[in-house]
Amino acid sequence: MHIRGHGLTLADVVQVACDGSAVVEIAPDVPARLARSRALINAILAEGRIVYGVNTGFGKLSSVTISPTALTELQLNLVRSHACGVGVPLSEAETRAMMLLRANVLAQGTSGVRPVVLEQLVALLNARVHPVIPEKGSVGASGDLSPLAHLALVLIGEGEASFQGERLPGCIALARAGLRPLALEAKEGLALLNGTQAMSAVGGLALARLLELAELADIAGALSLDALHGTAAAFDARIHAARPHPGQITVARHLRTLLDGSAIMASHRDCPRVQDAYSLRCMPQVHGAARDVFHFAQHTLETEFNSATDNPLVFTDTGEVLSGGNFHGAPVALALDACAMAAATLGGIAERRIERLLNPDLSELPAFLSRQPGLQSGLMMAQVTAAALCNENMGLAHPASVGSLPTGAAKEDFVSMGMTAALKLRTVAENLAAILAIELLVATQALPFLRPLRTSPQLQQVEDFIHTLAPPLEGDTPLTPCIQAIQTRLPDILDVARNAVAGNSA
Repeated sequence: MHIRGHGLTLADVVQVACDGSAVVEIAPDVPARLARSRALINAILAEGRIVYGVNTGFGKLSSVTISPTALTELQLNLVRSHACGVGVPLSEAETRAMMLLRANVLAQGTSGVRPVVLEQLVALLNARVHPVIPEKGSVGASGDLSPLAHLALVLIGEGEASFQGERLPGCIALARAGLRPLALEAKEGLALLNGTQAMSAVGGLALARLLELAELADIAGALSLDALHGTAAAFDARIHAARPHPGQITVARHLRTLLDGSAIMASHRDCPRVQDAYSLRCMPQVHGAARDVFHFAQHTLETEFNSATDNPLVFTDTGEVLSGGNFHGAPVALALDACAMAAATLGGIAERRIERLLNPDLSELPAFLSRQPGLQSGLMMAQVTAAALCNENMGLAHPASVGSLPTGAAKEDFVSMGMTAALKLRTVAENLAAILAIELLVATQALPFLRPLRTSPQLQQVEDFIHTLAPPLEGDTPLTPCIQAIQTRLPDILDVARNAVAGNSA
């Protein structure tokens, strides 16, 4: 894959982050662009002009002019002093995504770095030398300073890195990969630190997960609806054309396709019940609204992936170096906070469907799907676990982006907290995955009680696959292995459903 400073998609980021064979190359026109940008920085230094970040201190110390003989030391001190993160390291995938995003920003040619800086970063990525980056310590303005400083440390042969399964000092990791430490020149340390690449990496991978989970929510919901003798009447295309939110229309169509041909549904088509509970009837409205939020966030993040987030920015067409605030993470933070609320909503409506499946007053099924209610508790605790996960997501859905605390001696007096939003979203997404795994477990345990009637051919393939992971239960058993088996295989379950739908429509 080539990086050129534009055109990077969420799918590209996921591929480089998660595919061990992915190789990143610098587009042929990029080095010349960087050389022109660097030439302007060198000209400014030769003329003795004072430019923020080039020959001044940083933040509150921007009024301090730095001697030409100390410019290299200035950049080195910046990287070292800003490496102040705490907590567990980012995952390998998150680190790789962050490295790719920072490289794409440098490729734009507005940061004033030499081509060798970008080349070194790409070389680390391809050699799978992964900086150890503590996940906490960024307030999201001036960008993700601390996480990016930990990344930059390894470029210069300091800090720590993971290489071939070992956690090593940065200099040793570089040596084993056949790389040499980079010596930073004027502005290059700052160019590596300013930006939103940590929040965008963590949030982007969480969003990619949520886009899949949104589709799985429809599948789980369709299975639950059929097990509960629900009707697809509420998914009629005319209803949703009358309120044409894109996600709502998409989900209604998806549910109709999934349920098409269900013998269970055909068996009660003329029953007197005309409306289902909201958790069933309103899936297009609720699931669809969440999808629309996720797609808004995807547009926001892909814009950010291809944006210049350094400060100051170098404009070679006019010969100017301008200070601004493109490092501020507000666009990303707000989008990720919205995703957390949407994901918590998907988990909440799924938990209500789980309750309906297990509550005999609502389901027309045995209590807790137990073969011997009373003697056996059945799947009673599955709903309890789902409720606990929902409660955690409710708390995590509180937006981080409204919680600014001033930093940098009040020079940075309103910050985004975008990294906090990203870390929260990662947890919310994993909780949602577990909730949907529980719903898939419960729904597919319920359907055998309706035999000889069966669900649609499409959903039957999903049910059959899940039963290879969690066969119909004959008695009480620990449910954790069943839930974990399903959660681990959620991507495969999605593939089964997609292939079944494609086969049915062929």
